Amino acid sequence: MASLPPSGARDARMNPAALYREEVYTDRAAATLRVLVPVTKDGAPDGSRPTVYMGEAQILTNMGPLPISFEIDATNLADAVAGYSEAAKEGVENAMRELQEMRRQASSSLVIPQGGVPNLGGGGKIQLP
Repeated sequence: MASLPPSGARDARMNPAALYREEVYTDRAAATLRVLVPVTKDGAPDGSRPTVYMGEAQILTNMGPLPISFEIDATNLADAVAGYSEAAKEGVENAMRELQEMRRQASSSLVIPQGGVPNLGGGGKIQLP
């Protein structure tokens, strides 16, 4: 029997005042650049909002490739291409910091059994938070 989608999925709506057209540029080697051009609800360019330049890269981990997305501070495509390398470096550094924080949080989520350590006397029964 099929189940109903979560209530948030049934209520999903797009904001017509926040629409962007996406253009993708690549050097076919390693770099991918996404240009998000603001548009009106009719699809015409919206000059009242800035164009957003997003870079994409991948880093290889022991779990496989990890996609990294990062914003590039630029006002045109040429500046975005020129700034890709520095923004990618910062994006990877940010991702590494986030991974380290996630590892730290995961390692600190273990709870010591009540009453001591098993086989050394005490209660046993590990409890998870």
